[in-house]
Amino acid sequence: MPKQYPSEVRERAVRLVMETRDQYKTEYEAIRSIGAKFDVGVESLRKWVRQAEVDTGIKPGTTTEESAQLKALKRENAELKRANEILKAAASFFAAELDRPHTRS
Repeated sequence: MPKQYPSEVRERAVRLVMETRDQYKTEYEAIRSIGAKFDVGVESLRKWVRQAEVDTGIKPGTTTEESAQLKALKRENAELKRANEILKAAASFFAAELDRPHTRS
């Protein structure tokens, strides 16, 4: 299971990388150095920095907000499909009931 970091740690580490990366030979060195200070893995911090770049419009991609909206829409779509299947089954059941001959007593 991946380690969960508090959002404050993520934000500070990302901000520090973005503010100081020009002081290192490469961005990787900046990420490695700052990640060590925050006890964060290099790959985790690299992904956070990339996502922050997308979220701020520096790089193209799906923002965190868009991703959350998409996830919510997919969940809603799945719920609507389930409800639709239930309604179809109920409609079939009641249609079959109407087709059966009934005797009056």
